[in-house]
Amino acid sequence: MVGLTSIGRLKLLVDGCWDSRYDSEFAISNGIMLHLRQCRIVNKSQGSPITTKVDALPPAFPPSTQPQPFIPLIAPSPLRPFTNNSVPTLSGLCSLNFSAAQDIMTTTATDCWASFAPYLANVVCCPQFDAMLVTLIGQSSKYSGVLALNATHASQCLSDVQKVLVSQGANENLKKICSVHPKNLTEASCPVVSVDEFESIVDTSRLLTACRKIDPVNECCDQVCQNAIHYAARKIALNDLSTSDGNQSMPGPIARINDCKTIVVRWLASKLDPSTANNVFRGLSNCNLNKVCPLVFPSVSSVVKECGNLIHNQTACCKAIKSYVSYLQEQSFVTNLQALKCAASLGKKLQNANVSEDVYNLCHISLKDFSLQESGCLLPSLPSNAVFDGTSGIGFICDLNDNIVAPWPTSSYLLPSSCNRTTKLPSLPTATSSQNGLFINTLVLPLLFTSILLPKRLL
Repeated sequence: MVGLTSIGRLKLLVDGCWDSRYDSEFAISNGIMLHLRQCRIVNKSQGSPITTKVDALPPAFPPSTQPQPFIPLIAPSPLRPFTNNSVPTLSGLCSLNFSAAQDIMTTTATDCWASFAPYLANVVCCPQFDAMLVTLIGQSSKYSGVLALNATHASQCLSDVQKVLVSQGANENLKKICSVHPKNLTEASCPVVSVDEFESIVDTSRLLTACRKIDPVNECCDQVCQNAIHYAARKIALNDLSTSDGNQSMPGPIARINDCKTIVVRWLASKLDPSTANNVFRGLSNCNLNKVCPLVFPSVSSVVKECGNLIHNQTACCKAIKSYVSYLQEQSFVTNLQALKCAASLGKKLQNANVSEDVYNLCHISLKDFSLQESGCLLPSLPSNAVFDGTSGIGFICDLNDNIVAPWPTSSYLLPSSCNRTTKLPSLPTATSSQNGLFINTLVLPLLFTSILLPKRLL
């Protein structure tokens, strides 16, 4: 029997799952019923089923192992159906060819699902939303001959795009969550918008060769495609600079180059099929998001009070640091590489406030503690999407290699770089193929659970 100690503070069990078709166990607490069952994991290559108990604790994997990820599936609220069958009323003024990127728009709606969009925004939702917009404009340029929308059409199209996504289950505040404005669909300060002019200036063969297909791991280090994009953007950004030297209202070269990078990737989207373009842009976005910790750290005074200088009461210190970290868990899902950055950032912050002892090791603070969900769910550092199941719900892959004690910074500590080939990072992905050939552990929560328990943490 599995009990719930308090609403909103539930420890999600990695090995638990729910399916009404199987013999089940029930757990009742605070008037809420969980419908759980034992899971069967089948390795296709071996054909041997493995049964795990629902109340089994997640295994503590040493850094040298590479466990398989799991996909938690969480059903949407019963007040909102899995799919919205209503047809959105569009402006009729947007020239974007939605049918050309229909599958990508469906993926975006799932990645930006109503309840989860704010918490998957940094890692999944917004990178996919941006990639979809680039692909839409790029594909439409095949017929329009331009790589940007004017201000009027940009406003109408962005509104129509959101309506289409919302009709498929996406969050209604998607533009605000991802900070996307109509200007993002225009050329901004880039002087080149015509496809013909672009192709007359840029070495398109070189650009396409560099970015036709990228390695999502090595590209972040080698920057083959990124350098090609920057080179092309710089060329078109500076194309008419000599004629605008006297115009003080023109933005600086760096701002123009950044705006022109958008034009470059839209051109790429016009030359690649939508699915390939989407994968390339998601890979490029992950190179940037894995460089920094997205969490906001509040004052550490409560931790310093109990853990500063010499620790007199270990219990009080650990209670303080765990309470602080529990606040971080309310913010967002993070990738495994982001968790390393977050652990280092918080450690430095604590050290600067006179916390000298390794409280991570002392209090068993792991990388998983920097991500949403108390049971721990670090997303892979490779691009990933949420998955939709019509009978189960919305799910996403979690890296189970997260029971590693967070690294405490030392005077000589340098955050391991994923580009250092000799450094073995426990959080680095081995291959996306880990998702294939295996029925991965799933945790499926029934509608009743989602509608009552999640409001405090997710909804």
